[in-house]
Amino acid sequence: MAERTATHLLLNRGLFLGLCLLLIYVQILPLETTPRRWTGPDMLVVMSVAWTLRRPEYAPAWLLAGVMLLGDFLFMRPPGLFSALTVILCEFMRRRSVLLRDTAFAIEWLSATGAIVALALGNRLIMTIFFIEQVPLGLTLIQMIMSILCYPLVVLFAWAFLGLRKAAPGDLNALGGRP
Repeated sequence: MAERTATHLLLNRGLFLGLCLLLIYVQILPLETTPRRWTGPDMLVVMSVAWTLRRPEYAPAWLLAGVMLLGDFLFMRPPGLFSALTVILCEFMRRRSVLLRDTAFAIEWLSATGAIVALALGNRLIMTIFFIEQVPLGLTLIQMIMSILCYPLVVLFAWAFLGLRKAAPGDLNALGGRP
């Protein structure tokens, strides 16, 4: 039984890592040669928040930090800023996941919305304080809104195709203990 749960945990962490790497790969593909006036959702953040709220043991802090730091390097963001903010945010959401596991999806979505807004505005505020060049405010707001609207689709995909569901109050976590 213990081997099954440890293997299950490693497989789900590997699945999370694989999906994150796939998202990074798709995002850096040169599909357009001209700059766009709009931006899509930050799927890496949306997926990280969704996995942290639904099954926090599948997205540990060290894995999130590594994936987000890789994203910082490849997306040419200030190294460590966005990844640190994302890890802090996901750790905050991890502590709230126990409270949110038996609530309605609307409450979970509202919590994820607050997290995404805090991340976007916090990142922008810190970059402004340190005079770091950044994208226009309109693009940041569009990305934030698109990420919020995309959250239910990511959760639906994870639930329907990957079997990622919220832990029930009596469930054991992947290590065989209480969450």
